[in-house]
Amino acid sequence: MIYVGLTGWGDHPDVYSETTSARDRLFDYSGHFPVVEVDTSFYAIPSEKNVLKWIDETPDQFKFIVKGYRGMTGHLRGEKDAYFDTKADMFEAFRKAIEPFQRAGKLAAVLMQFPPWFDCQFKNVQYLRYVKQELGDFPVAIEFRNRTWYTEQYVDGTMNLLRELKFIHTVCDEPQAGEGSVPLLSIATTDTAFVRIHGRNVHGWLQNGRSQEDWRKVRCLYNYNDEELREIAVHIQRLAKTTRHVYVAFNNNSGNDAAHNAKELLEILNIHYDHLAPKQLDLFEGD
Repeated sequence: MIYVGLTGWGDHPDVYSETTSARDRLFDYSGHFPVVEVDTSFYAIPSEKNVLKWIDETPDQFKFIVKGYRGMTGHLRGEKDAYFDTKADMFEAFRKAIEPFQRAGKLAAVLMQFPPWFDCQFKNVQYLRYVKQELGDFPVAIEFRNRTWYTEQYVDGTMNLLRELKFIHTVCDEPQAGEGSVPLLSIATTDTAFVRIHGRNVHGWLQNGRSQEDWRKVRCLYNYNDEELREIAVHIQRLAKTTRHVYVAFNNNSGNDAAHNAKELLEILNIHYDHLAPKQLDLFEGD
């Protein structure tokens, strides 16, 4: 089964009716796609109230990929966390937050996206083992942002480590912008595969002196053309031959391109989903 969806559900105007309120956008979203990546959990661990709401307002077969909290992936670079004193506290709070997804059968994976400075060295290999210790009861996808994990010297060891720890290898389509980016390598390390699609905006991918706000606006600003989507489709079909499930998340949200690119990919793959939420009708839509 190939599940195609988007990162987040709040920034895709193409999937809402004009009368949809912000609080009902997930329901509308689940009428178009069977999976979503929860990205707000990177900035703050979601409350039980919100998690239960998300579970209740999506179809039974809908799936969530929940992005790991940034303190758990080293994005704070030694700065004191505003909410937690220790890594153990972070992981404990995160586990409690995602357990309802697991109980409801709606957790596709926890995405642990590591920063560009998380390179292939012994202490970081040991940290991956620590992640396994803390999140061993959940399916975990690992996304690297440093090319050293994929060098000829280390790539086999990287994949074998992920297999040993039963971690999902996150396959990325992203700008090829040096050490802070990784190649598109369609290798699965478990019976689940995960593909994240970031766009190919090489000049926007690196911060290069931009403010954080400006960088967020441009780093995933990209609209895939048909040829590029067909290239990605080949990789997805290759993964589907060796796995039970392939999850795909379009993250090229900056210019509202993710939704229509995802729909175009579904057409290329000739995929049509049953069991989506019923689409809302716009009461003021003309004939």
